[in-house]
Amino acid sequence: MNETVTKTAYQAEEIRKQFPVLHQLVNGKPLVYFDNAATSQKPQRVIDALIHYYQTDNANIHRGAHALADRATADYEATRLELRKFVNAEESEEIIFTRGTTDGINLVASTYGRMAVHEGDEVIISAMEHHSNIVPWQLLCEERGAKLRVVPVTDEGELVYEEYRRLLSSKTKLVAVAHVSNALGTVNPIKQIIADAHAAGAKVLVDAAQSCSHLPVDVQDLDLDFLVSSSHKMYGPTGTGFLYGKRALLEAMPPYQGGGEMIKEVSFEKTTFNDIPYKFEAGTPNIGDVIAYRKAVEFINEIGREEIAEHEDGLLRYATEQMRHIKGVRIVGEASEKVSVLSFVIDGLHHFDIGMMLDARGIAVRTGHHCAQPLMHRLGLEGTVRASFSAYNTKSEIDAFLEGVERVSNLAR
Repeated sequence: MNETVTKTAYQAEEIRKQFPVLHQLVNGKPLVYFDNAATSQKPQRVIDALIHYYQTDNANIHRGAHALADRATADYEATRLELRKFVNAEESEEIIFTRGTTDGINLVASTYGRMAVHEGDEVIISAMEHHSNIVPWQLLCEERGAKLRVVPVTDEGELVYEEYRRLLSSKTKLVAVAHVSNALGTVNPIKQIIADAHAAGAKVLVDAAQSCSHLPVDVQDLDLDFLVSSSHKMYGPTGTGFLYGKRALLEAMPPYQGGGEMIKEVSFEKTTFNDIPYKFEAGTPNIGDVIAYRKAVEFINEIGREEIAEHEDGLLRYATEQMRHIKGVRIVGEASEKVSVLSFVIDGLHHFDIGMMLDARGIAVRTGHHCAQPLMHRLGLEGTVRASFSAYNTKSEIDAFLEGVERVSNLAR
């Protein structure tokens, strides 16, 4: 295990050079950024792409008859093509730009959901979902007179899969589940989840916000209906992301919002809507951030998702093993398959206080319920401290973190 960490640590040191934000002092200490599950930092190429757009190519896209608009349009659509390849969609028109994962889920709930879910129908989610993959379905079910079914989780943070199979029925119209738990790091068996849902006649939406920067995702191999993700958790800018949907589903769905770009013709008598993807992209989009998003995807591809996963897994295994030796610390979420998320509590200390004391040492972690209050309730907790590791983190940072946790833990004894 240590050999794996050592092998990848040198590469991580080289990768770190691409991230200007990492090279600073916080409270007089070198920054240790372990809040990657909330948002990842951005490599210089992403920052440069954003600056270049506003300095050189700032123009509205698709309808302009001048050079700046042409260049901006080409760069914007190049990101769509890059994302198509990234998730192996059949065609780039199946990639819809959104404001992020939450926006993508709401888009599906407001369009496909209203089209397919009726009184007496059911939507299945899991007990480990982010609020963004709970509340839209609650709203939909309340509006349509449908029922929301919840797959329970074990004490270790894994789905009770036999209960999922039991919940599936002819009433199930949609299954919405996270690929990876943001609070625990659990990797769900989405290929089997999808196959079982399809066998019951249901469609599946996968929240891939926490997986796209860590794990390969192939929507054709998975036979996935909908997938949503966010740029800012993939080393890209905030405020943008994408929805993948099968063409047949997207074409059948009504528009999400009305306005410019999503129309072919407008009269006071009738409006005809544009083809996909533009039918779902009303108004002037977040052009600069979408253009910069492509550079983030290129960064991931350049290193390789398998290589990133191996490095992060080495860090997680090392941190987890060492954490077990610290008195008073309890790890929360010990699924057999995880990404690099380490949640924990310390006896006698509030999670917020732990986070503040680690911050005093320059260590950035997330505290609280992580927008997963039902999961925290299931585990009997108000919240946890969450450390989450990324491609640019190192074993030496893990050691600094572990030393900080041990010092904090000693305060409670």
